[in-house]
Amino acid sequence: MEEAVRTTRRKIIHIDMDAFYASVEQRDYPEYRGKPLVVGGLPEGRGGVVATASYEARKFGVRSAMPSKQALKLCPHAIFVRPRFAVYKEVSEKIREIFCRYTDLIEPLSLDEAYLDVTADKKNIGSAIAIATQIKQAIKDELHLTASAGVSVSKFVAKIASDMQKPDGLTFIGPSSIEAFMEKLPVEKFHGIGKVTADRMTKMGIFTGADLKQLTEEEIIRNFGKAGSFYYKIVRGIDDREVQPHRETKSMGAEDTFAYDLTTVEEMNAELAKIALIVHQRLMKYQLKGRTVTLKIKYSDFRQITRSVSLPQCVSDLEIILQTARELLLATDTENSRIRLLGITVSNFIDPEAKPKSNSGQLSLFK
Repeated sequence: MEEAVRTTRRKIIHIDMDAFYASVEQRDYPEYRGKPLVVGGLPEGRGGVVATASYEARKFGVRSAMPSKQALKLCPHAIFVRPRFAVYKEVSEKIREIFCRYTDLIEPLSLDEAYLDVTADKKNIGSAIAIATQIKQAIKDELHLTASAGVSVSKFVAKIASDMQKPDGLTFIGPSSIEAFMEKLPVEKFHGIGKVTADRMTKMGIFTGADLKQLTEEEIIRNFGKAGSFYYKIVRGIDDREVQPHRETKSMGAEDTFAYDLTTVEEMNAELAKIALIVHQRLMKYQLKGRTVTLKIKYSDFRQITRSVSLPQCVSDLEIILQTARELLLATDTENSRIRLLGITVSNFIDPEAKPKSNSGQLSLFK
């Protein structure tokens, strides 16, 4: 019976490219290699947003979604370059081709990461670790880039594992190790637990999976809403979500609830920059462009409003989305406002059915 159960376990790989945009730039331009490189908006003028940074820049604290002006302060000798999304798409297509040699069950998360279900792989290799090793080597040999891989029996654990030995890492977390692994994991490392929720947990004395495991499912739901049921299962290693290669959507958006109320336009603009970057990456993932940008605002008294504008042309450009959201914000009453949530959504796509293309070749920032 144990053997029968073992054969039905899924084999999931999460592939995450290492500092993808920056690595492509360093590959194509030797003068950038070994230097702190920031890809995104330039710090001049009103300043842009960091899309990604090389590992040399990350040593100085530069991170994705950070304002470029702040990145320049942290690393004054950083090199700033504008992103070349057409090139990144082309590289993504080649990475996707490598994935397709092993499985058709591929779920992209962003330009630079994806889940693969290799339970029944095309080459009959059988070992997910061997497949991940071959994929990493093919990416290195053919594209001159590195990727990190996480291997496990669920999407949640595979994703966490891929981040454990970056860059160019491979981490396997087997079925017998999952529950002990989750017990030791800090709650802020749980995929799906944001900063606000993590802060609430720590105030309750919940610092690790083991602490969270002491609560009943009802207690977790009572404190953290619908997501509590997911937290209850995941800390016990229960994750039955399938790799989904085909999805449909009518809009792309992201929002964030803040640990403290935003009271200045500067704070609001900084948070909008982070949210816009997430939306942009999700649009890039499915090669979608939309005409309508919607801003969502929730105030400290839980009053909620939305403001929308339809642009002359469909867009997916980060700076246009961000600038539009900021203009929508300024059209509201920001004086004496205390804002606890902001969100940006792009809709009204070129394709009226908004079907992601299964052969699009798209592989996140943005976290």
